[in-house]
Amino acid sequence: MYLTDRSAPANAETGQGRRRGPGPKAAPVVLVLGAVSLITDISSEMVTAVLPLYLVTQLGFGPLGFGTLDGVYNGAGALVQLTGGHLADRARNHKLMAGLGYGLSALCKPLLLLASSLGTLGTVLALERTGKGLRTAPRDAMISLATPPENQGRAFGVHRAMDTTGAMLGPLVAFLILRAAADGYDAVFGVSACVASLGVLVLVLFVPGRRHGARTDEAGVADGRPPVRIREALALLRLPRLRALAGCAALLGLTTVSDAFVYLLLQRRAGVGEQWFTLLPLGTAAVFLLLAVPVGALADRVGRRTVFLAGHAGLLTAYALLLWAPATPILPGLVLALHGTFYAATDGVLPATLAGIVPEPLRASGLAIVGTSQALARFCCSLAFGAAWTVWGDGPALAGAAVGLLCCAAVAGVVLRPTGGTL
Repeated sequence: MYLTDRSAPANAETGQGRRRGPGPKAAPVVLVLGAVSLITDISSEMVTAVLPLYLVTQLGFGPLGFGTLDGVYNGAGALVQLTGGHLADRARNHKLMAGLGYGLSALCKPLLLLASSLGTLGTVLALERTGKGLRTAPRDAMISLATPPENQGRAFGVHRAMDTTGAMLGPLVAFLILRAAADGYDAVFGVSACVASLGVLVLVLFVPGRRHGARTDEAGVADGRPPVRIREALALLRLPRLRALAGCAALLGLTTVSDAFVYLLLQRRAGVGEQWFTLLPLGTAAVFLLLAVPVGALADRVGRRTVFLAGHAGLLTAYALLLWAPATPILPGLVLALHGTFYAATDGVLPATLAGIVPEPLRASGLAIVGTSQALARFCCSLAFGAAWTVWGDGPALAGAAVGLLCCAAVAGVVLRPTGGTL
């Protein structure tokens, strides 16, 4: 039960040990899916960047109401991941399920123009995140199956770097629109819908239509197998290492404060003006972009457990700075740098680990199980953090999250510890 390259087959380890210099280029499907994610993230992050201020300043939501919607936004697609992963494996057509997810998210963007109450906004955001839940596991399965086990960290790093390029451009576009348009929020939501449609078009035209194997093309292996049954997918929970990964992802997710709350706390602590608020996610995304590929390659070499836990240590340091550091000009830069490092060390490393644990025909289902456990936990964290902020204030709420993260990281370090003295 550990996060390391030893989860890959022995021949992959041997090949990795002989490798010198930079690894091979990412497979074409990884680059195309990266382009789709880049475009889609421009659309999504335009909305994410303005949503906290839109809800708090324009619609007058308090911390509890905002925490509820933020929890819906980050957790509504959690259970749907299981459906998307299973159906993608059953149909052996990951592109179809990913396309349905991207399409649903794109359709929901214009509906934000019509939603103004807690109920309607919650419904629209839940549907939009349902699309994300449907697409995440099939998309990551295509990346995993197109990449040798010893290079999974690098491949996911390449994809996450392209994805994060979109995450950087999204807030910047939203910032420019808010400065230029008289009715800025509506303009942001409208442009976001157009960009999301472009991402769906790229997926349909350029991503191959059948499942990708790690070392074979589409003809063959998948077509001779019977459809994957739900019982087979659920049987993955019998794998000790997958249970450990899912459990630790959930445990750490319970104390991972959502990005929106981090930015709101940083704005309060550092006195960031409202006109600059939409640029805060840009700092996180810039660091993520710079570190995603090298940190993914480092995880392939030194062990994914080590990198994964180090990322959470960086997040804990960011919490400490928000709690106790003086409001100096360098505070936003330090917090955003640590926040981006956390994502670089965890976001791609976690799915990369599953390459040597879950068999290829069930890859999307395995990714969905781990992703669902993490997403549900973060959903609960958003609700709890919003409630704690409302009752006790932002400082005590963040202090509680920091103590919880420290304890959960210690437990995860034990559960995911290497065996046999290896890393």
